[in-house]
Amino acid sequence: MADYADIYGKRVKVFTDDPTLTSSYEGQVWYNENSGTLKTVVASGAWSSGAPLSTARSLGAGFGIQTAALYVGGPGTNVTEEYDGIGWASGGNYVAPRHHFAGAGTQTAGLAFGGNPGYVTASAEYDGSTWTAVNALPAGKSYHGASGTQTAGLGYSGYRGGAGALTTSEEYDGTNWTSGGTLGTARYVVHSTRGTQTASFLAGGLVSPSTVLSVVEEYNGSSWSEVNNLPAGAYAQAGAGTLTAGLVAGGSSTSPSNTINTSLEYDGTNWSATPSLANARRGLGGAGATSSAAVVFGGQSPVVALTEEYNFSSSTFTPAAWSSGGAVNAAGTTASAGTQTANVIFAGQRPGNVALVEEYDGSSWSEVNNYPISVGNLSGTGTQTAALGFGGYPNVTTTNEYDGTNWTTSGALGTGRELMAGIGIQTAALAAGGYIRPSTNTTAVESFDGSSWTSAPSLNTGLYGRTGNGTTAAGLASGGSPNTTATEEYNGSSWTTVSARPYAAGSAMGSGTQTAALNYGGNPSSKFATTVSYDGTNWATAPNMATARSMGGGSPSGTTGAALASTGGAGVTATEEFNGETTAVVAKTLTTS
Repeated sequence: MADYADIYGKRVKVFTDDPTLTSSYEGQVWYNENSGTLKTVVASGAWSSGAPLSTARSLGAGFGIQTAALYVGGPGTNVTEEYDGIGWASGGNYVAPRHHFAGAGTQTAGLAFGGNPGYVTASAEYDGSTWTAVNALPAGKSYHGASGTQTAGLGYSGYRGGAGALTTSEEYDGTNWTSGGTLGTARYVVHSTRGTQTASFLAGGLVSPSTVLSVVEEYNGSSWSEVNNLPAGAYAQAGAGTLTAGLVAGGSSTSPSNTINTSLEYDGTNWSATPSLANARRGLGGAGATSSAAVVFGGQSPVVALTEEYNFSSSTFTPAAWSSGGAVNAAGTTASAGTQTANVIFAGQRPGNVALVEEYDGSSWSEVNNYPISVGNLSGTGTQTAALGFGGYPNVTTTNEYDGTNWTTSGALGTGRELMAGIGIQTAALAAGGYIRPSTNTTAVESFDGSSWTSAPSLNTGLYGRTGNGTTAAGLASGGSPNTTATEEYNGSSWTTVSARPYAAGSAMGSGTQTAALNYGGNPSSKFATTVSYDGTNWATAPNMATARSMGGGSPSGTTGAALASTGGAGVTATEEFNGETTAVVAKTLTTS
């Protein structure tokens, strides 16, 4: 029998430990002396959770690629959301509320057409920010699919009142629609794929009133031809990829509708099963340039905001997520400073006004020297070994500095107030906005230099409970009460109103900088578990916390890839740690069987 060297012309390399792995090791074999095992790197497929849509919905039009996808419409809405591979951000609204329609193209050059209500003929193009109406379809339709680009689009099948299930297809050249080839089998409630105008496929669908199809057809630019069937009938699936590297996922296999989590790959000839979606649903959107890098989103029943990504790779993808950390010793509201693994929370209401201070080492909380006064509704910023606490209820002016062991009193605020946004570090901080009793939501901002506070340029909007991120030269103040989405940036001399935060709430926790911020939780009439990120221009969704909370401990010196949330309400002792998405190549051990 030939050995490895005979086959590949080289011997198996021997390492004391596994080498630093990259995708270039895929298919190579080596021997690990310490573990006494043969190892290699192989590719595999898996679905992982992504950040949810801002608006839960189904039956919209989805297209693009995994790292630049778009989802538009749904019953009763014209909302557009854009996905960057990390989270969803708001895009320009569609020309009218629309559902059961289809789209093609890219996030910056998109095309959408048809749909309900009314089996419309309307079409529109997207330039990355604005939808513009363009020439209409030859005839109205809905429940149809789409492929191609903004300048070479393809629509196929669908349903029209009075005509029923359709065999028609239409081609778009960037200006006009013309009739394309006729399908062999009439159908509707079909997926859209990311094939081209001259090389697409259509799998499954529904024939009125209750026949679920497994029939697959391919389009060559002029005619449709039947090819190998799906393993089982399905409709209302998400589609992604191309004619020779396609993917369909989710959908329904019966009428009346159920939901399935099936995921299948198509290589242009045969179908093969991939790992299933974590969440069964139908009427979901999909995007992806190939079957090895796809994303699906939304769907029903019930209507959800869920996002899942599919990757076939030698790398292991760990999605961004919150996970449980060590519980605090006393639940309630508090101020905070530090990072995910070196954090300090101090004073607050737990449940009455307290001076309690706790430090976190990345796994557990321990009580340390008390804050100089018992006070609630105070603000904080800085690090665990250089923290700053200031203000509080009622109209407190006191400021205290922490060196990791002891607290010392420093210069007083010029105006006593509570629930300010704390921005910066111990020696260069901002106290922005806040509440002055008995009834003033102030725009006042004060700057701290390590010993004293001085007046700084005012905010544009008077609010309290704003979330602070960044520095005294590049600060961010977002949200606030009365509950608002308002966001302002500071450049060291003035505040500018920028993109609104996706959710209205005061007293959310925060981490990061002006151009890479994370906000989480908050409180309108009830607490939020919501998490959003900001890149200096746009806000996007991120995975939500397991526990809704407000006025809790954040990680002002943390990052968008490593944040902390602690306590945040009566009875809430839970701590959660946020870690951003990671990618790593992992070796697999070869065994015999």
